[in-house]
Amino acid sequence: MAVSSIPSAYGIGAFSKEAYHFVDFLKEAGQKLWQILPLGPTGYGDSPYQSFSTFAGNPYYVDLERLVEEGLLLREEAAECDFGSHPEYVDYEKIYLSRFGVLKKAFERFRESVRPAYNEFLRDNAEWLEDYALYMAIKDRFDGKSWLEWEEDIKLRTPEAMERYRAELKDEIAFYQFQQYEFKKQWIELKSYANQRGVQIVGDIPIYVALDSADTWARKELFRLDEAGVPTLVAGCPPDGFSVTGQLWGNPLYNWEYHKETRYSWWMKRLRYCFELYDIVRIDHFRGFDEYYAIPYGDKTAEYGHWEKGPGYDIFEMMKKTLGDRPVIAEDLGFLTDSVLELVKKTGFPGMKVLQFAFDPREESNYLPHTYTQNCVVYTGTHDNDTTKSWYGQMDEASREYADRYLAITEKEHVTTAFVRAALASVADTAIIPIQDYLEMGGEARMNTPSTLGDNWKWRLKKDQCSTELAGNIRGLTRLYGR
Repeated sequence: MAVSSIPSAYGIGAFSKEAYHFVDFLKEAGQKLWQILPLGPTGYGDSPYQSFSTFAGNPYYVDLERLVEEGLLLREEAAECDFGSHPEYVDYEKIYLSRFGVLKKAFERFRESVRPAYNEFLRDNAEWLEDYALYMAIKDRFDGKSWLEWEEDIKLRTPEAMERYRAELKDEIAFYQFQQYEFKKQWIELKSYANQRGVQIVGDIPIYVALDSADTWARKELFRLDEAGVPTLVAGCPPDGFSVTGQLWGNPLYNWEYHKETRYSWWMKRLRYCFELYDIVRIDHFRGFDEYYAIPYGDKTAEYGHWEKGPGYDIFEMMKKTLGDRPVIAEDLGFLTDSVLELVKKTGFPGMKVLQFAFDPREESNYLPHTYTQNCVVYTGTHDNDTTKSWYGQMDEASREYADRYLAITEKEHVTTAFVRAALASVADTAIIPIQDYLEMGGEARMNTPSTLGDNWKWRLKKDQCSTELAGNIRGLTRLYGR
């Protein structure tokens, strides 16, 4: 469940008392893991997989009540804003138009006092924070435009331009640094609370970085860009059964030769920081480390791309040398070649099994529970899938009949429970169930429909849905299957 899906009084989930209540609910339900979506600041399209920074956190998640308690905000300053009124869906436009004004008021009070912890945070995170804060301040100056549309001198980061903008925008830069301080402080406290109650956080990191991001602007050498900073090739997925034109993500591709020459230094810093934020890291689109799909920049679809070799095991060997053995989940979904399977096996990382991919009667599927090995993580579905109830209702007749026979489904009223039971009863070491499936919700609770814009990442829990009764049901199933 995403942090954004937590109930709150301010239009979007946050690191608020409701988040702590959710951790208490997980403990009561006998759960040991909470998997979330990426925590980075979101831009156009609201996707947590297209963030303005690899390292920064989303200021929407800063708890305004905490700022009130700390004397940085008056309650009426938060209450008088329009954050959206629908209890089950985030209104991102209203959040965008209201949240920063409230945070600015807190910042103005914050800056009046001397805070050693804040100065320490600025020092410890300077390597990424200074570029990010400057980037966001300049972005505001240019009315939100991508850095590729900025004036040439600052687009290319000439020393004179950098010095000028740092001086002109020093207050705005400090405001963005303050947001990150509050985000990190509040998140680490929530994570510590979860850990103390036996709940570990499974974080999620996208393999790619957004083109419109501080990372791409500040570290152009990491990516395959021309002299003007324009990508030569971008990321995506080829045409398949889900999309006849493929998926055009548009992220710049990595300059893997540079990364190898620098012993994957940037990646090691990125991963080390992830393990500060999370206990376990799920790496999205893991197959891209073996081979990645490259699409000419400017193409309107993903039809005319080609495959190129990635760094392979080399990067994970360096990770193990640099960071030691860390818990990673490899998102190895999609078209898997022998070399991808070999890479996952060599790393030792568990891959993913999704029950919604299992029931095609025309072919033997390695997503069926009887084919699993222990070293995997099973899901009924992910944030990119429909809820199991809605998906089951839209299956073709042959696939539904196959699922019914396999799972012995006779009682259609609680069909989702049959899929949850299959996941929990499997030999997979880890089982992660979307909260929507425990709640037996329909398509209204779907989080994301890939390759669409405008109606994603919005779903939220209502205040009383995580009840004591639900916790008891979840705990009962968890114990029944020895998890």
